[in-house]
Amino acid sequence: MTPRHLAGNYAPVAEELTAHDLPVTGTIPPELAGWYLRNGPNPADAASGHWFFGDGMIHGLRLEAGRAVSYRNRWVRTRSRTDGARIYDERGHRDLAAGPANTHVVRHAGRTLALSETTLPYELTRDLDTQGPYDFGGTLHTAMTAHPKTCPTTGELHFFGYGMLESTHLTYHRADATGELVISRPIEVPGPTMLHDFALTAEHIVFMDLPVVFDPELATVGGTMPYSWDDGYGARLGVLRRDDPHGAVRWFDIDPCYVFHSLNAYDAPDGTIVMHVMRYPEIWRRTGHGITPPQDAVLWKWTIDPAAGTVREEQCDDRPGEFPRIDDRLTGLASAYGHMTCDSSLVRYDLATGVTTAHDFGPGRTPGEAAFAPADDTAGGPGWLMTYVHDAATDRSDLVILDADDLAADPVATVHLPARVPFGFHGNWLDDRHPTAP
Repeated sequence: MTPRHLAGNYAPVAEELTAHDLPVTGTIPPELAGWYLRNGPNPADAASGHWFFGDGMIHGLRLEAGRAVSYRNRWVRTRSRTDGARIYDERGHRDLAAGPANTHVVRHAGRTLALSETTLPYELTRDLDTQGPYDFGGTLHTAMTAHPKTCPTTGELHFFGYGMLESTHLTYHRADATGELVISRPIEVPGPTMLHDFALTAEHIVFMDLPVVFDPELATVGGTMPYSWDDGYGARLGVLRRDDPHGAVRWFDIDPCYVFHSLNAYDAPDGTIVMHVMRYPEIWRRTGHGITPPQDAVLWKWTIDPAAGTVREEQCDDRPGEFPRIDDRLTGLASAYGHMTCDSSLVRYDLATGVTTAHDFGPGRTPGEAAFAPADDTAGGPGWLMTYVHDAATDRSDLVILDADDLAADPVATVHLPARVPFGFHGNWLDDRHPTAP
């Protein structure tokens, strides 16, 4: 029986394609000039032990002057794909250039980087060809998270790396707006937890030390994630001041849970830190290492009170979903809205009132993560949400563009792609107007 992560629209595509002047239903806003890129696993040999292991493939659509100029999909040619390199050798030595680079694609200081949390970034050309691993001029000596955060005020890129067998499990990094790595500092945690994401505010970094821990026995089995839920590990949030990056990290206990993705965080006027996340009650007990069902994740709000030493935990909704996003120009600042992906819809949250608006794509049409593309230079202003949508009836995919302020309306434009885009992970709109911005 074919595993779920290799069947249906999880199955990889076999070819790299290039197509020009794609057909469009509706009208592409003329303000949109740039690339929509999305990364995801696409095992070159059409087999992998887990969805998270497949070779990275970037699916890119070029929009310009109201036209869908071109589509192309390209594998990220990592050392794992081209040379069969392994993340750890038999003596436990780590190859930072080995890994799938299959999780995200971002831009910083003019470089386009394909990311996964087990490896160095891989730099891509404008045409999505692979240039090779990127280590910030020889200064990055850990892997890099797939979820770095760009400060909209300073242009700095904040990120971390974590390891399974290293004595230092977690290292915080910061690169300035020019791309120079300026801070790398280890942070002590009790064990080798899987840290997929974190949060940034104007004044703080927030780490999530949660009870999904490296499992050496699972690592020897192969073909599964080498992590499992640990009831004895506990769960906590670590807060580091940005103006004292080598200072103490303050830890705050929370109820056990797991979070793959944070929506956003900000510093409130009363001195608290407010953070929204997609929270799972638990994942990956030893019998459950398949695709984690998004129906287990719902939106929660954490309010960290440094003065009281407490965290207030509140469930915001019972609607299941994943892939939360905001207008990235509000990263670390108070954002009025956030959105997430459900089975057949995108949902927009008014984060102050809790009111939601949804766009339902209809039976058999499944969206992925939606990135925000701004209409102008006003952070939090008007713009569009764009996502790849798979149609089960035709087994083809479209890029669908929605008005972010009128989400329930019909799509602004639908670009009909020449092939199927398998379900994947994360991506971004890379705007020509700001070639160094994410």
